[in-house]
Amino acid sequence: MKNELNYEFKLLSSDDIVTMRELLNLFGDVFNEVDTYCNHQPDTAYLRRLLDKAHFMAIVALNSNKVIGGLAAYELQKFEQARSEIYIYDLAVDEAERRQGVATGLIQTLKKIAAERGAYVVFVQADQGDEPAIALYNKLGIQEEVLHFDIAIKTG
Repeated sequence: MKNELNYEFKLLSSDDIVTMRELLNLFGDVFNEVDTYCNHQPDTAYLRRLLDKAHFMAIVALNSNKVIGGLAAYELQKFEQARSEIYIYDLAVDEAERRQGVATGLIQTLKKIAAERGAYVVFVQADQGDEPAIALYNKLGIQEEVLHFDIAIKTG
C-alpha cells in the first residue's frame, strides 16, 4: 500500500529476511542500541520462523525500496473474551524521513491488519520524555497512565 508521499507500507513475510535485517539495523541506529539490534541478529531460520508466526507482525515503510521506517507488533490472544489486542513493541523512523507521515502510515497499516484479524485495540508504550512519540500517540489514541515493571528471570 502506498500513501500520497509515495512511501510503500509492507507487512513482511518469511520471504523478506533481507528487509527484516534492514529493519533491525534501522532500530539499532534510531534507538542507539546497535549491540542489541545489529550485532547479535538471529540466524535466517529463526527470522523465517518468527515471520511465519501469525502473532508477530513486522511492517516496514519503504522509499525507493529502502527501509526508512518500521514497526514490530504482537497479537495477544485474550482469555476473558474471544478477542485479541495488538501491542506495538518497537516503532522507528529514519531521522531524515520524520514528520512526513511515515509513523502514522505504519500505524494505519497495522490498524487495517488488526481490523482484518478482529482485534479490538492497538496499544503502545512511550518513554517519559520522548515528546515526539507521545505527541504522535496522543494524536492517534487515548493516553493512559501506567507503570511498567521489568521482572528479572534470574535471581541472586
